[in-house]
Amino acid sequence: MSIVWNFPAISILLCLFAGIVSSGLSGKSARRLNTVLMITVLVLSAATLKYVSSLGESVVYVMGRFPAPWGNELRFGVLEAGMATFFAVIMILSMLGGHHKLSEEVESRQHNLYYVLVDLLLSSLLALIYTNDIFTAYVFVEINTIAACGLIMIRGIGRTIEAAVRYMIMSLIGSGMLLMGICILYDITGHLLMSNMKTAIAGLVIDGTYPVALLVSITLICVGLAIKSALFPFHAWLPDAYGYSTVSSAAILSSLVSKGYIFLLIKIIYRVVGFNIFNNSDIIDILFVFGLAGMIFGSVNAIRENDVRRMIAYSSVAQIGYIYMGIGMGTQFGMIAAIFHILCHAATKSLLFVSAIGLTDVSGCNRQFIYMTGSGYRHKFAGVAFTVGSLSMVGVPLFAGFISKLLFAESAVSLSGSKMLPVLIVLGISTILNAIYFMKTVIRIYTPAPDSPYQAIKARTIWPYCVVLVFFIAVNLVLGCMSDGIVELIKQGLIMFG
Repeated sequence: MSIVWNFPAISILLCLFAGIVSSGLSGKSARRLNTVLMITVLVLSAATLKYVSSLGESVVYVMGRFPAPWGNELRFGVLEAGMATFFAVIMILSMLGGHHKLSEEVESRQHNLYYVLVDLLLSSLLALIYTNDIFTAYVFVEINTIAACGLIMIRGIGRTIEAAVRYMIMSLIGSGMLLMGICILYDITGHLLMSNMKTAIAGLVIDGTYPVALLVSITLICVGLAIKSALFPFHAWLPDAYGYSTVSSAAILSSLVSKGYIFLLIKIIYRVVGFNIFNNSDIIDILFVFGLAGMIFGSVNAIRENDVRRMIAYSSVAQIGYIYMGIGMGTQFGMIAAIFHILCHAATKSLLFVSAIGLTDVSGCNRQFIYMTGSGYRHKFAGVAFTVGSLSMVGVPLFAGFISKLLFAESAVSLSGSKMLPVLIVLGISTILNAIYFMKTVIRIYTPAPDSPYQAIKARTIWPYCVVLVFFIAVNLVLGCMSDGIVELIKQGLIMFG
């Protein structure tokens, strides 16, 4: 056994341990520990990715060397290691990008608590990616929920407390449905390890045993995770949660937290239920319809917004709809497009949130569009970064969003049956709507405003912030210009997944 086999477990345990240690440190020391932790996780994840890529198959790591049903397992292949590496990159950039605003947004005595929550959030995301035990996944779903709720409300203003309460209520409904679905599956299969569950479910389907219980359990799990990931129409908590939390929190919540739940759903589809069995159920059509609806209604709500951060938040509803549409296609091509869009959205949405704060800072800290006129000239780095993020979301070539939409279109053309036309039509409408609200904002920030009271405000040159924006742009360009290799890794990962 190679030492690399231990890296996923070490990454999760390091995050948990860092959270405990940070609770007794000062805010400055907790920040340094958090930075070292994220870099360490990135290195371990990248090493794991390199190892499994050369190995060509998934690795099953038995915790404590106790086999099932007593022990716990981690399982990782190219897809898991790649997702962990990517999440670590986005987490590092999001935290560094919002660091200069933390002292304004969070009381100094709570800074160490903030980093405790970030450490716990990272540990839960890694566990959702790596675990091969469905109940362990549920435990870390709850840790993820608590940490995310804390990151929303730690700012301590009325809107964030209200948003945190709404988020907690919706999340607990989703968690309850997820737990009920897991309990039913455990009752009819007698297993908690995903691989063992898949074998048992395949046998139940062949024998025709417990068809109603199986359908109900799958439905509960899918709806529970859809609620937690803000799929339309379960998105009511999202605009305030993303719009009023700290900069780093908004970037992390929008780009990583919801994607962790979606990745868990994909794991359950492949590793618990079985891809073919899931496709033969009616649940896939429900996810497909809700995904299409989210693409339209999320964009319509974004157009109606006059607050730049809430507009970006509503855009997330539309982008999550894209992912569920890809899952709902029921094909390998659709799933590849959905997973690539997870990467695209994570990189682009965090870029938009982090760059938007630079534009609002030179607009008297006002987030309404009317006050942001000409802000792209006053903060050149933020203006360019926001423009790149907007072009990516619209689907302009060279950027990540173009590849996502191209993959969705190619997946639709390969479909047989009634789904091809709705996908192409809604994809086209959604792209037009994306262009309306993102290009409207870009035009606004680059419209000269000689009479603006904020014309004299000049951006402070905060070089770490500017460097983070450059790295975000680079990540977007890598996804857009080097997509062939990434798509191949996703294909390889899906083969290992099953």
